[in-house]
Amino acid sequence: MDAIRQDGAVRRLKWSGLSHRGKVRTNNEDSFLGVQFNAEEIHHLGKLGEASMGQADCVFAVSDGMGGAKAGEFASRITVEKITRLLPRSFKQSAEGLAAGFTDIMTELFDQISKALTFVGDSYEECAGMQATLSLCWFTPGWMYFGHIGDSRIYYLPAGTDTLKQLSHDDTHVGWLFRTGQINEREAKNHPRRHVLQKALGGGNQFVDPQVGSVGYETGDMFLLCSDGLIDGLYDHQIAELMRFSESETLLAQRLVEISLENGGRDNITALVVEVL
Repeated sequence: MDAIRQDGAVRRLKWSGLSHRGKVRTNNEDSFLGVQFNAEEIHHLGKLGEASMGQADCVFAVSDGMGGAKAGEFASRITVEKITRLLPRSFKQSAEGLAAGFTDIMTELFDQISKALTFVGDSYEECAGMQATLSLCWFTPGWMYFGHIGDSRIYYLPAGTDTLKQLSHDDTHVGWLFRTGQINEREAKNHPRRHVLQKALGGGNQFVDPQVGSVGYETGDMFLLCSDGLIDGLYDHQIAELMRFSESETLLAQRLVEISLENGGRDNITALVVEVL
């Protein structure tokens, strides 16, 4: 029987994930990750599945790498692999109440990943300047804590609504223009500098200041982590419609990627959808 908190929060998740190199790129610089872990061990989750959260937390993440040759591909892989090494040591803190120190935990996690990317970039000429975005969702019973840097995105679709909320802030000047109402979604999507990042992991950045936050979730809530390539081919209202009214929920990530690919496909495309059961 699934563990349930006294306040009724369900501890079971369903997810689907897919990454595609797109129509133009010769390699895929996106990576995504799903893991379930406690203080002793960590298990990698497949592209599709369901899991009870009785005795373990779940983390999902999307990273988009940048750099010459294959450095971007390496950057995103290093980013998600580093997560699996750093998370188990934080489980005890989350079990005791992550809310008390999740900002410190997230900041330390992002800082350690950034240092690892900078070290590799400084050590190998072909990886010089490698950087990566990271959008991460950490599910504990009843609460989702998130950390973010770059222009990959985290969306939240509350149960019973069709209003998609972007939890993450794009770390670009164009993202700031959009958030402050100076340009609309269409103008942001077509802006020539929409992919110029102001913050990222690695690249010799001395200070890492991720955006952190939390959401108290309920049954029927849905979350989407995605790379900027998905956004190039879809508007927010289209994403919301696909997430809420898709005929095959287990293949939802595949459907999002396919539609974005049809409408664009100039960049790598990654979608990772998590639903609370």
